[in-house]
Amino acid sequence: MTAAIYPANSSSLYDSIKKEPFKIPEDDGNDLMHTFFNPDREGWLWKQGGRYKSWKRRWFILNDNCLYYFEFTTDKEPRGIIPLENVQVRDIADRSKPNCFEIFSPDSDIIKACKTDSEGKVIEGKHTVYRMSAGTAEDRQE
Repeated sequence: MTAAIYPANSSSLYDSIKKEPFKIPEDDGNDLMHTFFNPDREGWLWKQGGRYKSWKRRWFILNDNCLYYFEFTTDKEPRGIIPLENVQVRDIADRSKPNCFEIFSPDSDIIKACKTDSEGKVIEGKHTVYRMSAGTAEDRQE
């Protein structure tokens, strides 16, 4: 059943829309909090940078076949997101860090991912591999 809009109702609706400015609802973080509320796995890993090969400790959350990483456990938004579709993991020896592994794509040169830059803008990641280091060999295997 469709309700008819009468001219009197439509003009008052138009007036209310005209008076009230249009606002985009603010993200209160609940959508991301639901994503991270019950992760498949979470913990600290060392991640090697793409451009500069320095190692940074990051908090990782694995959920829904995506790997999210944060600078701190208290951060509400991830520094980066790595979808784990069409990628593989391999152990790798690295003289600078123990218990290393890499996420790589056997089908393409670039892994589809995103990260935030220093200004907080989301940009496409350009990694051919993501190199990580776990605290222990057991953590690496998990």
